Amino acid sequence: MSPHDRDEDEIEASRAPLMDHLIELRSRLMICVAAFVVGFIGCFIVADPIYVFLVQPFAVAAQFREAAGPGGAVSPFDLILGTAGLVPVPRGDGETVNLIFTAPLEFLITKMKLAAFGAVVVTFPVLAWQLYRFVAPGLYRNERGAFLPFLIAAPALFLTGAAMVYYVMLPFVMLFSLGQQISGGGITAELLPRVSDYLNLVMALLLAFGLCFQLPVVMTLLGMAGMVSSKTLASSRKYAIVAIAVVAAFVTPPDPLSQIMLGIPLVLLYEVSIWCVRLIELRRGKADAAEASA
Repeated sequence: MSPHDRDEDEIEASRAPLMDHLIELRSRLMICVAAFVVGFIGCFIVADPIYVFLVQPFAVAAQFREAAGPGGAVSPFDLILGTAGLVPVPRGDGETVNLIFTAPLEFLITKMKLAAFGAVVVTFPVLAWQLYRFVAPGLYRNERGAFLPFLIAAPALFLTGAAMVYYVMLPFVMLFSLGQQISGGGITAELLPRVSDYLNLVMALLLAFGLCFQLPVVMTLLGMAGMVSSKTLASSRKYAIVAIAVVAAFVTPPDPLSQIMLGIPLVLLYEVSIWCVRLIELRRGKADAAEASA
């Protein structure tokens, strides 16, 4: 019996009536909802420390700005290393960060949004595993083996993008914003962000970078499906760079720094995608040659 016949028999044996599929879908959705609720409650309990953690890049940027003084320059390496806790951060004389909320329940709603976002991140392994277990019976054995690495690669790339946001993007964005403050002639324009606006900025950047960093995963899956080839991706490089610039301008705050800091990693990830698709093509060619010689 050939491998293809074995796969067909395995899928035929796993077929079930529609009602069984619906029952299984309901049970897996209930597990996902229960995991999300538990994650939401847990994240809401520790919402204050999480929010303080998210404000740290803003605080580090403010402290470096205060230490540099008006018109002073801040070393980008010190800013990044200071956010990562690898170099000491200068301490100011007083408050360096002051966020406000202007509605009675604004901070409560902000913490609920933060808890919901955190619950999705924390429970993603459970959600992804339930999705995989639901679709796995309809996949061939080699497809299941190929699908599993993406369950690891996708969250790893998302966390890489999130780390870049936290340790690089946010400090530079907030330093740039603090540099727009003016004081003189009896007029002061001071940065006093609302708690909800700051969280919206953080979540927007995390989603933008996390999803854009999935480019190698998406391209590799398309390559496995035969929808793209490494030759096509390589020849379309200049168009891809233009598309990346448009995406970076659309999903980041309207400043050149944010767009450049997202665009450069995406160009590098596009090159990684070409190599991933090329490796898939080489493996497919070896498998076809082995099957032809058998």
